[in-house]
Amino acid sequence: QVQLVESGGGLVQPGGSLRLSCTDASGSGFSVNSMGWYRQGPGKEREWVATITAGGVTSYASRQVEDRFTISFDYVNTVYLQMDNVKPEDTAVYYCTGNLRSLTALYGTDYWGQGTQVTVFA
Repeated sequence: QVQLVESGGGLVQPGGSLRLSCTDASGSGFSVNSMGWYRQGPGKEREWVATITAGGVTSYASRQVEDRFTISFDYVNTVYLQMDNVKPEDTAVYYCTGNLRSLTALYGTDYWGQGTQVTVFA
């Protein structure tokens, strides 16, 4: 069973940088179709941030996010979110998500991590 585990959250000042990581800690060996990040700020609904496919195609929720965040992926099923020039409105719990497929499955299944807190403070 896939177990996505995030790391890298913490406290950061406005204008600073942070890199989030997420990996399949189960060692399932499942193939990745895509992985991505969502976030949920205080009092807000969970929102999509960015996605990357196994082939390296990226997409971002907005131009504002794309200008400051970079999603990337390596071949040990780890996805990263490089966050630069962070702003107070980036404060949120960041959730990793992945669509992974076992060797015998025709389609992937969506999995979620437990989340990692990012707090941007002055």
